[in-house]
Amino acid sequence: MNLSEAILTIPALMIAVILHEVAHGWVAYRMGDPTAKMAGRLTLNPIPHVDPFGTLILPAMFIILGSPIIFGWAKPVPINPLNFRDLRMGTFLTSIAGVVMNLTLALSFGLAYRFLYSLSDSVDSFVASAIIYPLLIFCTKSVLINLILALFNIIPIPPLDGSKALMSFLSFKYWELFYKYEIYGFFVITVLLFTGVLGRIIYPPLVFLYRLILGGV
Repeated sequence: MNLSEAILTIPALMIAVILHEVAHGWVAYRMGDPTAKMAGRLTLNPIPHVDPFGTLILPAMFIILGSPIIFGWAKPVPINPLNFRDLRMGTFLTSIAGVVMNLTLALSFGLAYRFLYSLSDSVDSFVASAIIYPLLIFCTKSVLINLILALFNIIPIPPLDGSKALMSFLSFKYWELFYKYEIYGFFVITVLLFTGVLGRIIYPPLVFLYRLILGGV
């Protein structure tokens, strides 16, 4: 990844991770939990959502190391499931809200890419190189990042979103086990990440959806 691509990737990552968290908070609020709203997290202002490591340091490390993919996260929104009008439904919808947001963003940027690509041959060469091409790169990076976040978070390992969505279908007596062992989930995820297992799980659907959305790019 060259410097110009890295510069375009950072805002794409910020949009993806911030809207992911805002979606969680907004759905929780609609389901009866005002915790995120009271904490000032139902805002598009990036400052309250920035996690020093996940939003700034880690992406910078990926850029310095020349990684083809930049990954990160925003500060999780505070949610109190006990406030939900329907605990099971509230937990499920709030859990999948971030993934749905990332998939929606991936589709939206994919449509924008196709539209801009159709214009690239019909505009002045200067306009194409100065505006259209950078926007095309931004759209492809946005599609990629949002798909990675969606596929990563849907994995049913605590504390990822997929685990809470799965938990909502189980008997309440198992919920305590999910919360109890949630801290160990970070260790499991780290092991799967550094052994390459996580990549092998995510890569096939990632490539399929990426090409499908962008039209075989």
